[in-house]
Order: sequence, then C-alpha cells, then structure tokens
Amino acid sequence: MKYPLDHPFSLTVAEVVGLAKTDGRQGISEHEAANRSKIYGPNTFPTQAQKSIWLIVLAQFRSPIVYLLLFGAGVSLYFKDVLETVAILAVIVINALIGFLMEMQARRSMSALKKMDVILAKVIRNRETRTIPSEALVPGDLVSLEAGDIIPADGRLITVNRLQCDESSLTGESLPTDKMTETLPADTVIGDQRNMVFKGTSVINGNGEMVITGIGAYTQLGTITSLVENSADTITPLDKKLNKLSRKLIWITLAMTAIFAITGFIQGKALLTIIETSIALAVAAIPEGLPVVATVALSYGMLLMARRNAIVKKLSAVETLGSTGVILTDKTGTLTENKIYTDTFVFPEETVKVHIENNRLKFPGGAIKVSQENFDNLLLTGILCNDANETSGDPVEVALMQLALAAGLDPAALSATYVRIAEVPFNSEIMMMATLHQGPYGYFAAAKGSVEHLLEKCSRVQIGRQIEILDAETREAILLKSNKMAASGLRVLAFACRQDDLLDAHSYLNDLVYIGMAGFLDPPRIDIKGAIFTCRQAGIKVVMITGDHPQTALNIARKVGLIDEDDQAVITGKELPKAELITKEWQQRILDTAVFARISPKQKLEIAEVFQQAGSIVAMTGDGVNDAPALKKADVGIAMGVRGTEVAKETASIILKDDSFISIAQAVAHGREIFQNIQKFVVYLVSCNLSEIFIVTILGVISPTATLLPLQILFLNMVTDIFPALALGLGTGDRTVMLRPPRDPKKNIITNKKWLVISLYAAAITSSVIIAVVYCKEVLHADDRSCNNVAFITLTFAQLFHVFNMSSDGSGFWNNEITRNKWVWAAILICSGLTLMVFAVPGLRLVLGLSVLSFKLWATALTVSLLPLVVFQVYKIVQNK
Repeated sequence: MKYPLDHPFSLTVAEVVGLAKTDGRQGISEHEAANRSKIYGPNTFPTQAQKSIWLIVLAQFRSPIVYLLLFGAGVSLYFKDVLETVAILAVIVINALIGFLMEMQARRSMSALKKMDVILAKVIRNRETRTIPSEALVPGDLVSLEAGDIIPADGRLITVNRLQCDESSLTGESLPTDKMTETLPADTVIGDQRNMVFKGTSVINGNGEMVITGIGAYTQLGTITSLVENSADTITPLDKKLNKLSRKLIWITLAMTAIFAITGFIQGKALLTIIETSIALAVAAIPEGLPVVATVALSYGMLLMARRNAIVKKLSAVETLGSTGVILTDKTGTLTENKIYTDTFVFPEETVKVHIENNRLKFPGGAIKVSQENFDNLLLTGILCNDANETSGDPVEVALMQLALAAGLDPAALSATYVRIAEVPFNSEIMMMATLHQGPYGYFAAAKGSVEHLLEKCSRVQIGRQIEILDAETREAILLKSNKMAASGLRVLAFACRQDDLLDAHSYLNDLVYIGMAGFLDPPRIDIKGAIFTCRQAGIKVVMITGDHPQTALNIARKVGLIDEDDQAVITGKELPKAELITKEWQQRILDTAVFARISPKQKLEIAEVFQQAGSIVAMTGDGVNDAPALKKADVGIAMGVRGTEVAKETASIILKDDSFISIAQAVAHGREIFQNIQKFVVYLVSCNLSEIFIVTILGVISPTATLLPLQILFLNMVTDIFPALALGLGTGDRTVMLRPPRDPKKNIITNKKWLVISLYAAAITSSVIIAVVYCKEVLHADDRSCNNVAFITLTFAQLFHVFNMSSDGSGFWNNEITRNKWVWAAILICSGLTLMVFAVPGLRLVLGLSVLSFKLWATALTVSLLPLVVFQVYKIVQNK
C-alpha cells in the first residue's frame, strides 16, 4: 500500500480504499495486518533517548559562577584550608541539587503525552468486529467509531451517521465538528478537514467507519509529540543576566588581582602573601549568596503566586513572567468559557437578545414584543428536535435544553406529551435534523438546521399569530440576517415546524413553517476584559491564536477588548507562509496582528518564534494538546489547570488553578515585583562584594597584615550578606508596577547607571573600613590582628546598615518599603547576633582569626560603620528637596 497517504481528505472514498489496499466492508485480513505491523511498526510514538541522570547532574555545574567557586575551593584545598573548601563546596552542592530537582520535573512532560495512547479500538478484519489495543492498529485497517470512543489513529471517514467529534484539544474549536465523507480541496486546513478524524480526539455523537491513514508518528498528535520533543529549552532571561553579571565580576577580580600582584612584586612582598591575598580577592569577588538568595526569593514568589491561583513549576518563570512583553493566548477555554449559550433570536419582525441568570431567562434588550408565538414554537421545536439533556450531549442541543428550563418549561413532560414516532438524523448532506411527534392536537413536525437548507423545506412563515406565504423577498431578508449573525461570530440555526393531522413519516419534511433563527455563542469569560485592559495598560501585547473560524475569533477579540470595534485584521493559517518563507514584511505583519485563526500547532510555534526574534519575552497560554509545542518554546508556558490536558499542564512552567486570565495579570504584576526585589538584592550583594574587593586590594597595599582573611570574607558573604539580601527578596514591591511598560529584556539586571551607584556604595563602605583601620592603627596604636578584627566588624555592620540604602528614590527615611519590611529587621538582629557569637565562642574566634577587643575598638568600628548610611541618606534628602 501507499503510506503515508498524501492529503487523504482530498481523495474520494474509493481512492483511499484503493490506495490503502483494503476493503470498505470487510477490512484487511489478520495475516495482512501482521505483515503491515512488521513493515510500519506499532501505533505508538517513537521514544527519544532521555538525557542520563549524570548528564543532568553535570549540567548544574555549567555556569561561570560555579566555575569561579570551584576554582576558589581548589585553591583553598591546595593551601590545606579544609574548612573554607568545605564551605564553598556546600554552596555549590545546594544550588546543584535545586537545579537538578527542577530539571527532573520536566521529564514528566512526554510521559503525560504518551498516556493518551492507552485506548482500545473496534477494528473490522475479515468482516468480523473485534476490540484490540490501539497500538496494534496498522495503516489500512477499517475501524468502527461510535459515541464515547477516543479516536485511536488518524483516518479517512468512509461512512458517517450524525457523527460529531470534539476536536477542541487539537484545533481550539469549541463546537463539535460535524463529519462527512465528501472530498475536500487539497489546501484545506486541519480545522476544516471534516472527512477526517484524528488520534486523541473523541466521538461525542453518532457513528461511522474510517480507514486508517496514519499511525504513531504519522498522526497529527504524533507531529505535536515530535514538536514538543524537539523544541529546545530556552535559557531564561534571568539566568542569562546572572551569568553575564558573574562574568563581569570575574573580570573585575582578575583586574584587581593583577593590580595587586604587580604592586606587590614592585614593593617586594613575599610570594605567599601575594597568593593568599589573591585568594581573598577571589573569594571576595564571588557572590556566594547570589544563587541561594535568588532561589529562595523565587521560591517565596512561587508560594505567593500559588495563593493567587498560579502554580509555578519552574522557579525562573516567576521573574521571566514579570518581564513578559507578549502574551499569546488560546481562545477556547482561556478567553471564553468553553460553553455554548443561546445569545440571540432573530424572528421575521424582531431580534431578541437573551441570557440566563440564576437559572432564569433574561432579555437584556427588553421583552419580546410581537414574536411571542414564534418564541414559544421555537422553544417547543428546540426541545422536541433534540437528543440531549440539560447536562450532556451536543453543546448546542444542551444550550437549547437549558434555555427551555430557564423559560420555565419542562422538557421531560413535553417529550412525554409529544411522543416521537419518526426521525431524520442530522447529516452533512441535508444539513438538518427533523422529528415527527404524536401530540395532543395531532401530528407535530419539528426541524432545525442550516438556514439555507431549512428554508428549502419551508413554504410558509410565522409572523406573530399569522402564518403567511414565504416569498422570495422574505427568504432573501432571512438569509441576509443569517449572514450578519455568522459574521458577528455566532453559530446560526434555523427552526421550523408544522402542525397537521395529515402528516406521515414520508411527508413531514415538506411544507414546513419557518419560525426563526437562534445564534449560539461561546461567550467571553466575565473577568477577561478587565484583565486584558490591565495587561495593555502595562504595555503587554495580548495576541489570540486559535484554530477557530476567523469571524468567530474577531468577534471574541472585540468583546474582550483585544482589538478595536472596527479592527478587521486577522491572519489565517492558510495564508501564513512557512517559517523559511517568512519575509521581513510578513514578520512585521505578524507583529502588528492581534488575532490569528485556523492556526495549526506548528504555526503556533512559528508565531512564538517571530515574536521572540523581535526581542520580546513571550508567554504562551493554552489548554489543549495543540498548545504543547508553543508552551515549551515560549519563555513562559501557562497552562489551564481545570480544562487543560495533561500534556499542556506537564509542558507548561505555570499552571492556573482557576483558568482565569485575570490570574495571569496578577502573576505578571507579582513577577515584576519580584524582579524589583531581585534587582535590589543584586545591587546590595554586588556593592558589598565590590567593597570587599576594594578593601582587600587597598589593605593589601597599605597594611597587608590587617587585610581580611578568605574565611572572614566567606563568613560575610554566606551569613551577614545573605540574610539582608533574603529580606530584600521577600519584600513587597511597588504598587505601580502595572502602570509601566515591560523592562527591556536586552538590558542587564545592573544597568550602567546602577553600576555607577554600586561603585559609589562600594567606595563609601570601603572608605569607612579604611578610616577605621587607619584610626585604630595610627591613633589607638592597635596591633595588626586587632586592626584586622576592626576591619571585619566595620565591614560587617556597614553592610548591615547598607540595606537601608536600598529604599526607592523619593521615599522617606523612616517610612519606606525597607523599614516596613519585617524580614529586614529580623535579618539585622540575626546577623548582629551571629557576629557577636563568633567573637564570644572561642572555637569560632580561632577559626575566623578573631580575638577579644577593647570597648574603644568596638565603639570605633560601630561608629564608623554608620558612615555609608549617613552619607547616602543625606544625599537622598537633598535630592528629594
């Protein structure tokens, strides 16, 4: 046989059966099935070799900051400083463990996708129908389908009987797809391939038979699997910025070490002194606490976001979401409720808007005036010509039942009163459904279907209490109204009936009385408009990407405030060029468009890439199988927790527990707050580390014996630096974060302006330490060890008080986000206590090279340590005035 078949939807049933070398009635033989299984393999997805555990572990050590830490540990070990070596290695292990656990989480993505394979199929072989595991199906197999079945493979339909499939997880279309067997054009997109069924979707109504045209990797679901497998994991913006910062600190360290080494050689210092001071410089340059503080701050952000209905699976996604400039969102279930409601009735002389509130029918535009009889007959027809109930069945028929209940009718009682005696099931040829009933006043025929097809069966029209001839002019007016309803994004059904004692099962579809039309809508979520307005106010572009009809997409986009009322710009999957053919003009058109319709999974991925290439941080929301590749490719993947498929939830980095778009806006705001906190503690840590570099270099020149020891610096970096930095990371952010545009993703965490501020901070802290050491040495005549201890104390408390310099510009000294942060005060108390403890405990004193100091030395160190805080607070006061 020919496999895979090219565009089977464009072939006739006979051509598909012939090319598949099968029989449309009895299927293939068991012997032929066994041969094809050997040739084409099982109906499963190919398994990609997973990265070994050891490779994942090793990957955690591939960053500049880890290399620098490992170098420092190695040098410390060479000089037999075991304690310092162990301390540095402990930092490396803690961060590696966190990264390892995060990456192991991602491995569950593909296993969730493959769970969809555990289904059974009813296959016809040698005229016998038997149930087999779906993985045993082969190309050319004849498969029987009925309501409730999960489609086991891609196939071309050869027979259908009212067959409807739910393909929302694959195409984004909220309404079920009515299936047919007719041939379609070769350029038909997946959402319109009504003569095909696809693996992983489900049958919700009717029955039919298909010839399998694709198994495993050659199905639409298999294509998505390969896209998810092959989508490269992107390095998050935060990781890139931290790595860049680490590299800059390395260069600063090398420069300062070179300056010190050259000066030392010129002054004739001992080689051992130069090496030991260089080690101190290396330790001083490494912000050992930075990875730990960043991780804890993001973890705390995860907890807060979980309280706001957003479960964060990947730590870095918290900050990345805060810098998002584009949100690519699905329509069905994300912007809309994924439920069908009756929105509008159009009668010959009146249009009526309706909605259900608290299980009661409301008329927002006013009550029915002249068409009450039309409305009553339409409700009766909708109840009788219906195979659903108020909770299950075809979504449109369910909506009709719910409407009848809200209007105070009893569908069960009416169905018992009007006994169904004949039925014409819906099919794609006649495009309607009709039923015949024995009622209290004789026979009653009820019909609903497409407006054009149903009008062909109507000869009269109901206008209020009158029944009049349906002339050509009235027909044209009805069709015009129908087209306007469809253009506004409504799904339109026409209704007709006939009450007559002479009706029979052969003639009841003729000479019907046209009643009116109903427009059905998957409405926008109640809270969505405000959330989108908040995002747009924050400079975030929200883009809808759906597999639904263009007019439906535009209608929803207007209702949720995504586009203006007169905006008609929409790009369909059929007109979107392949990735390699996208020109600069097309790139600009994509960037300027907010609505994309009839888009395939691969095209979603390509659209996300266009926005990323333009420099935007992209967040992708979705709930279906079709969203998985783009969820992985996006900088932040956001899955719907209630309606979302397991595939989407496992692939995404954030899951919304309430499926509400407003939770995304809240999460973005929180992400921005977290970045502010990250920026504050990075400025704090780097200014502290830079001051240590300056201090070691300067003291190494003017007073080598008083310079800070490597273990003292490590204590400062791991204890007295970390707790204030953590407190900054746990603080509350600026309340105006969503009134400003997103940060430029190309900008570093520390801008050039921030580097200038950091240098000034470091210079002030360095000056305070140098002043304290010189004063103690020259005025108080302290020995070298005491001068070293004074430098240690002064630096410790100068850095602790320095945390108050992190308040935002324009804020007061006594009342700002730092002084209101309870964690800051706790951090100062803890660090002060730990510092006093290392001086009080003899063993710790010995390890850190400390000694008992006089009151004068303590008073000098503590007084001078206030200098950086006083200088910058006075500067802020002057600047504010």
